[in-house]
Amino acid sequence: MRKKMVAGNWKMNGSRREARELLDSIKNGAAALSGVDVVVFPSFVHLQQAEEILAESLIAWGAQNLYLGNAGAFTGEVSGPMLVDYGCQYVLVGHSERRMLFHEDVNLIAAKFRAAQQFGLQSILCIGETLEQRQEGQTENIIQQQLASVIEAVSIDAFRHTVIAYEPVWAIGTGLTATPEQAQEVHAFIRNLLAQYNADISQGMRLLYGGSVKADNAKGLFAMPDIDGGLVGGASLDAKGFLAICQAAM
Repeated sequence: MRKKMVAGNWKMNGSRREARELLDSIKNGAAALSGVDVVVFPSFVHLQQAEEILAESLIAWGAQNLYLGNAGAFTGEVSGPMLVDYGCQYVLVGHSERRMLFHEDVNLIAAKFRAAQQFGLQSILCIGETLEQRQEGQTENIIQQQLASVIEAVSIDAFRHTVIAYEPVWAIGTGLTATPEQAQEVHAFIRNLLAQYNADISQGMRLLYGGSVKADNAKGLFAMPDIDGGLVGGASLDAKGFLAICQAAM
């Protein structure tokens, strides 16, 4: 059985006070959610607070991004060893906003995945198609390309400690929604695609849905056989709503 996971991506949000209140509330509410792996992804500047508040809890924390290498003249970047130093276990790689807004190509994403692996961080690898790509019937081709570019760079064995998040970009902040059945169809395709490389890894890998997961649609999504939880965006900034999503994964 694959244990469900709910991960909250805070993106570029939160003051120090807001971060502390949110972390405290999630910590208190998640005490009864031992059946679900809960992970939060604050901004870099809130990682110290995450470490201080969550250190004695069952909640893990991670970073929204990383750069390559140990250290160097890369102004504004943060390396894997820096993240590990703050207790991070996870890192997001290939998020749709990094691909689209910051023009990260498949080669850079593969290199970041390799760097995360090198420094002992578990990647949540984000993949997914845009509305235009979906309308053109390119969903499966896009996902296959995004996955293959990483697998070819690091080998399928590197995916034994990886989580994949399917982000239908067309269903994020657009007013459009994917039904549980539509999400399941793509998740099943991803799992079958991975099985072509390694059946055991495919069956053991957790696949998260990242298309505007909210308290009112989480239960239906998580009931699908190949959806093992969610990568939550805006709803993760509200402790009550985020905990309700976690409860739906129980």
